[in-house]
Amino acid sequence: MTSDRTVVETSNGPVRGTDDGRTRVWKGIRYAAPPIGELRWRAPVPPESWTDVADATRFGPVAPQPDIPVIDLGPDVTKDEDCLTLNVSVASSTGADDPKPVMVWIHGGAYILGSTTQPLYDAAAMVERGDVVIVTVNYRLGAFGFLDLSAFGTDEHPFDSNLALRDVILALQWVRYNIAAFGGDPEQVTVFGESAGGGMVTTLMTVPSAAGLFHRAIAQSSPATSVYDGARARRIAEMFLDDIGIAPADIGHLRDVPTDAVAKATFRLFDDIPTSAPGTLAFAPVVDRDLVPDYPLEVFRAGNAHPVPLLIGTNKDEAALFKLMKSPLIPITPDAIRAMFAQIAVERPELAIPHEADILAAYAGVRRKGKGMAVARDIGFRMPTVWLAEGHSAIAPVFLYRFDWATPLFRLLRVGATHATELPYVFGNLVSGRKDITFKLGGLTEGKAVSARMQRRWLNFAVSGDPNGVPNAPIWRPYDSGDRASLVIDRNDRAVRDLDHDLRLAWGDDVLSFP
Repeated sequence: MTSDRTVVETSNGPVRGTDDGRTRVWKGIRYAAPPIGELRWRAPVPPESWTDVADATRFGPVAPQPDIPVIDLGPDVTKDEDCLTLNVSVASSTGADDPKPVMVWIHGGAYILGSTTQPLYDAAAMVERGDVVIVTVNYRLGAFGFLDLSAFGTDEHPFDSNLALRDVILALQWVRYNIAAFGGDPEQVTVFGESAGGGMVTTLMTVPSAAGLFHRAIAQSSPATSVYDGARARRIAEMFLDDIGIAPADIGHLRDVPTDAVAKATFRLFDDIPTSAPGTLAFAPVVDRDLVPDYPLEVFRAGNAHPVPLLIGTNKDEAALFKLMKSPLIPITPDAIRAMFAQIAVERPELAIPHEADILAAYAGVRRKGKGMAVARDIGFRMPTVWLAEGHSAIAPVFLYRFDWATPLFRLLRVGATHATELPYVFGNLVSGRKDITFKLGGLTEGKAVSARMQRRWLNFAVSGDPNGVPNAPIWRPYDSGDRASLVIDRNDRAVRDLDHDLRLAWGDDVLSFP
């Protein structure tokens, strides 16, 4: 660092951030060239270097996406394809002579939403103690980041697959080469993410070219089985081209289509695909046999993922959010669930599909109207997480959790510990303004205690690979095939043996997923 501790020299050029006396923050740092023009639907490349000090006091643009009232992207955001930037937060006391472990955040949002600009992801509360340096990464979303057009490429008009994953890998490479200048240790990097970001984490753990770029991983509510083969990816690409009005023979014109038109086609497919084919997504990572060599769950179960410690878990009431939003992303109704299982049986005839009666027997204590949400939760999130933990625990430490804490209001609304509700507790940003209703019926004192324990565990894991060391809290033992230890995070945390026993027996050992 220079004498001005807000100016840092990166491999591409100097950047100036801000320092409020508690944290130093650099925003909107380019880690890739703008993915526009000839670079649209191509693997990211490093940016051109600069010599003047670049302003890093404002966030860069967010990836094109729809406006969703429940997702606050922050004030004064702009949307643009030129969105490949990252942000760095450190305690003001951090110096380059005492490097700290690094945590790299991959935001969620169903692969079409979200950004590092969200106030929810303000890292100040996590870095103020000086334990870690936090990097938050923007990546391409929707069709810009997950549409696989490689089957239609030509020598004149080539296309690459898994663009968003490649974005994150390039960002991790940026961290390796630059984070020491910000006070971070490039040999102690933890990648962590939630929902789609959690899916990116579990997929990256099976990507050969990501080896050595991170040393620990945290996956929150990972849709680990939502990774599809090239044939499905090609069908989605064909539907996209048809929607946007470009024939495969004219594929070169695709790079001239206005951003807004691509975004609108993205949103139409995003809604249509899970409605017509319950249990599938329009946009997700692809097994391209190149960057992603095989289905991540198969790699984990074979013991071939990167052997790094893993902290992984889900929320008790994952599916309640999707029911509340009337979203088709997860099949919740009996008809949609049966249609999903029937189609899996058609596409994966080698699988032993459990009988409906056997599955429902595991939910004997669940009220009738809640059974669909319970099944949706477990096929989409919990069972993939358990199957993954079973495999990875043979080669590396795995710490499995379930987040059960819900405020009185959320319990009253029957939202409970639904999808993404753990995020404010991890980042320590419990109240997002006067309009936030989360604690209107109380629970803030308990919530602060839950947050303090979660932050301490997440940070301890990033520092040492062990989430323990929390005063007056139970010991969180690693998961193994013997006692299958788990931690239930609630008003009072509980260490539990074989938490998912009944579910495992009902769902069986075969990974239920679409090819």
